[in-house]
Amino acid sequence: MQITVAVNDVVFTREVEPRLLLIHLLRDELGLTGSHWGCDTSNCGACVVWMDELPVKSCTVLAAMADGRRVLTVEGLERNGRLDPVQEGFARCHGLQCGFCTPGMMLTARWLLDHNPDPAPAEIREALSGQVCRCTGYENIVRAVQWAAQHEAAARDGGPGGDGPGETGPGATAAGVTG
Repeated sequence: MQITVAVNDVVFTREVEPRLLLIHLLRDELGLTGSHWGCDTSNCGACVVWMDELPVKSCTVLAAMADGRRVLTVEGLERNGRLDPVQEGFARCHGLQCGFCTPGMMLTARWLLDHNPDPAPAEIREALSGQVCRCTGYENIVRAVQWAAQHEAAARDGGPGGDGPGETGPGATAAGVTG
């Protein structure tokens, strides 16, 4: 069957088997290997991507279900040569160890900050509860998300740590207005 899907704002049309999983379309057909295929049971969250602005576990979504939809992978978080604040927070706060769970963590954290720009640590832990990290105690991951939230707030307010007004997440424009 033929599907057309916009991945990281690039439209792709492919012939796929009806049983092909979205994670395999992304990794094997499109070469986007940032999302990881981990448990194959939807337990670990390493495969999280966004489909139409909602985090989904791509190991349980058929590629055919993405037909006509928008998908965002970790590769799409970076915009115009700049890392997303979540990506930068993970790097600065050592929010990763081996990095296997990191793409799913980052996409879930980005979704959280888009919906709750100032989450408490408990809210961050709850949002990330569908992701499994076997290397850390999650403390640095929570700190990374807090760092991103603080730096986004500073950017919006033009204060220290920010680059001035405007949004920084996926879909943001140079004027800071999302469409």
